[in-house]
Amino acid sequence: MKDQAIKKTAPTEDTGFPAMEAVTLTPVGVICSEITEPMLRADEDGLSLEERQEKIEAHRDRVRAMVSEIIIDPSLSGILDGIEGFSHILVLYWPHLVPQERRSLQKVHPMGRKDIPKQGIFATCSPARPNPVLVTAVKLVERKGNILKVQGLEAVDGSPVLDIKPYNPGYYRVEDPILPEWMKKLLEEAG
Repeated sequence: MKDQAIKKTAPTEDTGFPAMEAVTLTPVGVICSEITEPMLRADEDGLSLEERQEKIEAHRDRVRAMVSEIIIDPSLSGILDGIEGFSHILVLYWPHLVPQERRSLQKVHPMGRKDIPKQGIFATCSPARPNPVLVTAVKLVERKGNILKVQGLEAVDGSPVLDIKPYNPGYYRVEDPILPEWMKKLLEEAG
């Protein structure tokens, strides 16, 4: 089995990068949210954030209190059984409003802030990434059949849900993480 994986991912002659098959994802649900437009936009120069700091803070506070719904495909009966035993879940979703041509950005100013030097996309939480899978930890308010009510989900209405995982601090919490100074600054400003 290991040999098969090695053969499938052998480097190509032209780039030296392993040849891989495309991955196909099928949404398991959809997000119903009050948010109709993303706050952060991807353009040809990277990310742009057109809001002033006061509006950003108000938006963040609104999102933290906002309750959204996640509607899971009813044909996936049983997929949510037991989820109500958790206070928080991780929602993996696709930012469907990021245009395909913006998914080739390699560097951006984090949060569109020109006062912060450009960083590689994988060093940021930018939605403009080659495979724009976003993840957010949210409070699970309630489950009614195939509908989850969650608090604190900053996702645009209509965003496809790719997966949901229970939040488990034994798996996801990291003790004493190290962050670059620019990220510490953004977190400090966010309060």
